[in-house]
Parts: sequence; C-alpha cells; structure tokens
Amino acid sequence: MNGKNLTFILFVILIIFLIGVCVWYKISNKDVFSVVYLTTGEVYVGKLSYPQMTLTDAYILQTTQDPSGQNTFQLVPLSEALWATKEIRLNRNQVVFSGPIMETSRVVEAINSGTSVPKQ
Repeated sequence: MNGKNLTFILFVILIIFLIGVCVWYKISNKDVFSVVYLTTGEVYVGKLSYPQMTLTDAYILQTTQDPSGQNTFQLVPLSEALWATKEIRLNRNQVVFSGPIMETSRVVEAINSGTSVPKQ
C-alpha cells in the first residue's frame, strides 16, 4: 500500500468519525435546554441545534422591577411574543456565549412548571 492510499483511507476514517460525533451530539442533546447571551444583552433559553445556531422551544429572559424596586426575572415564550415564532436562527457573530443548562436549574424548573424564574 503506498502513501497516497493510506492517506486517503485515514482521511475517509476521520470524516466518518466526525460525522458520527455530530450525529451522536445531535441525538444526545436533543432535549437539553441551553442559554444564549447576545452582544445586545438579550438572553435566550431554548433547545439549541447546529450547524446553524437555531433555538426551538425558546424563551427570552427579561428583567423587570417590582414595585419595591427589586429586580425580578421573567421567562417569556417566543411563541407569545409580538413577533411569535417557532424557532429563532442566531447570528454566530452576535453570540457572546452559549451553553447547556443543568436540568436542576431554576430556569428549567420554571419552564417545566410554566412559571416565572424565582428570585435569587
């Protein structure tokens, strides 16, 4: 076997491995909520998918002040927003950070119970 054949075989194996990792990642993270923080200061929570950063089952995290002046947080489903949508496609250049949220977080508990996010 010459060097070109060996290089080609290794390249094909690498491509198959990468495709397998992508498929596994997509399947294993199917129902995991993620947080996405944008350069505009907006915070979104939803199920993030790739290769195009897309949020489904998305919420926007809004900060409001109660009458006593304390900040409270509210999760507003994008399906109830004025510009309601099933999914939101994100511009990677506008994403400061993103990451999966633990299932035990207050945000996920609030989503599952259909309530606002409790105060800190």
